[in-house]
Amino acid sequence: MTRQTWVAFVSATVFVLMALVLALTPVPFVSWTPGGTYEVLGAGEDQPIEVSGTTTYPTEGSLRITTVSQTAADARLTLPEAVLSYLLPERDTLPRESIYPPGKTAEQVEIEERQSMDTSQVDAVVAALRAADVEVVERPAVVSVTVSGPSEGILSPGDLVLTVNGLEPTTPEQVTEEVRAVAVGEEISFRVLRDGEERELRVPTGSSNTEAGLAVVGAQFGPGYEYEPTVEFGIDPAIGGPSAGLLFSLAIYDRITPGALVHGTVAGTGQITADGVVEPIGGVQQKIAGSEEAGASVFLYPEGNCADVAGVRTDLTLVPVETLPQAIEAMQALDAGTPEELPTCP
Repeated sequence: MTRQTWVAFVSATVFVLMALVLALTPVPFVSWTPGGTYEVLGAGEDQPIEVSGTTTYPTEGSLRITTVSQTAADARLTLPEAVLSYLLPERDTLPRESIYPPGKTAEQVEIEERQSMDTSQVDAVVAALRAADVEVVERPAVVSVTVSGPSEGILSPGDLVLTVNGLEPTTPEQVTEEVRAVAVGEEISFRVLRDGEERELRVPTGSSNTEAGLAVVGAQFGPGYEYEPTVEFGIDPAIGGPSAGLLFSLAIYDRITPGALVHGTVAGTGQITADGVVEPIGGVQQKIAGSEEAGASVFLYPEGNCADVAGVRTDLTLVPVETLPQAIEAMQALDAGTPEELPTCP
């Protein structure tokens, strides 16, 4: 073998090895691709969302929540995969830290996604009931209980606080103020509503880890809601995040109001607040592509995502909405055959 041949052989080997290293080395990015869609309205006996405790009405159409398929928290994207995701249509590549904050385990991310889904379901129920003029009373609620804290085994997440030491709080801040008003070591009387039943509970207080002499009960309080109907969600537990809220609320509203609201197949996305405000989310373009594959004809999305759909080519009727009432009016306009009344991006 000549010197020239040997150099060429070594160079080629080094090039191949470097290419392999580049191809197999993980990069700090996450891939977004169109995910599946899931029915939340349904008809007949097989209903993904069941409502009881109030009058319900038959429905006709289909409402499908949309998802994004993304690189798992415990998986890594290689350079070729990241480049392909960036170049191919209906896909995207995002910095990993924007999706998975540093220092969080895959289990922590999954738990947070599940909690976001739970919160979105509560907010969707409240928004739908309010839109249908069903009475909803806002009360302070137990959001979480600290493990090994004074409240563990006594208070439970979801408890609605009716009284604290005989006083009726109207905000979570008032509950905290009443707790701090007692001396460390004293018991506090709570009257709570749990699973429709009132309970009298006594909770000992401990000392704050951050401020000496300050009484705490090892529980966090936030907004909660009391209402008569019961809503149960039969949604795939693998689905997380808050972006199904808009479609949840539409499905509930359709079920508890006379006349079918939804006709045909409608897909969509959007986080919703208990006041019925639709907030922007991520992955709109991927969700539009998934909706097309599912055979939808209409796609609802937050007006705050208008910039994300600019230039998107689709046969879907794209409907941006700011609130749940606006989404309801859009459904009514589609049913009436007046598309000129549909909201548009500013």
